[in-house]
Amino acid sequence: MKSATIIGSGIIGLTSAIALQEAGFRVKIIAKEPFQKSLSNKVGAIWFPFEIAPKEKTNTWATNSYIRYLQDLPFPSGVSMIPFINAYIEGSNTDWRQQLPPGTVREAKKKELPNGIAQALYAEVPLVEPGIYLPFLFNQFLTNGGQFELKKISSLKELAELGQLVVNCTGLGAKELCHDKELYPIRGQILRCEKLDSISFADPTKKGALRYVINRSSDTIIGGTDYEHDWNPEVDPKDTTLILNRLKDSGISEAPKILDELVGLRPKRTAVRFEFDEDHLHVFHNYGHGGAGYTVAWGCALELAEVLKGGIKMVGKGTDQSRRENSF
Repeated sequence: MKSATIIGSGIIGLTSAIALQEAGFRVKIIAKEPFQKSLSNKVGAIWFPFEIAPKEKTNTWATNSYIRYLQDLPFPSGVSMIPFINAYIEGSNTDWRQQLPPGTVREAKKKELPNGIAQALYAEVPLVEPGIYLPFLFNQFLTNGGQFELKKISSLKELAELGQLVVNCTGLGAKELCHDKELYPIRGQILRCEKLDSISFADPTKKGALRYVINRSSDTIIGGTDYEHDWNPEVDPKDTTLILNRLKDSGISEAPKILDELVGLRPKRTAVRFEFDEDHLHVFHNYGHGGAGYTVAWGCALELAEVLKGGIKMVGKGTDQSRRENSF
């Protein structure tokens, strides 16, 4: 049986690990912290292609993730389908709607639009509740024979020495690990509140003025911020006020009761790094998913499994699906 080591315990690492197990690999996860402390445990986690490139690959990954989430609906997994309004303007990526089942997506009606949104798509999309879904995945990983080790990896050389096949799913940590100049944070601050009586929506059309409402089973996530190159991990009271004002401007007059304030640093890159390392040919990189980790995680993981079991042989560099022979 082939073996693989995954570095990172967030949604990208866990889905990659399980996809490889399903492809016949023996898998170990090494991470500097458990999934409970990862960025993936903080986010709203709705199926929503946000701040991620390249568009063509993103749409395919997002579609395959959508299909995979449907398989988890019958289980107590934290996955559900909810109505969601996604605002767009000229130049927005809306091509993903063509790849979903017929009737899944339609233009939102004017009466459905929150204040300040001129046009949007209305769709039934997967909502993933991290507090339920991440333990669901981790238990599945262990049940499949997976091993987990808490350990900080400090260099690409150290990472490359971990095994015959290593997959780097370290998110923003790859900036230091790989000296990746293209990788940078998009700081997101959100409010976890008592559940609101409103439709879930997102308006990413104004740079620096992201706003969204995500209604979950027992609470609501209200966001947010999208500050590029901002490394501040602390809650800013000014951003809390800003988020609440945007909520009010959206036409939701109900003042939410705040349960928690959270900050996460999304790992943004000019394009997702989904490729073999040039110098360490047994290392595969899978990071830089911006604010769309949950949206594309399963799509990336399933393609990763195809690549590593030999179904696809990559021979170049980058996410353009050039091919390179490998010896796995």
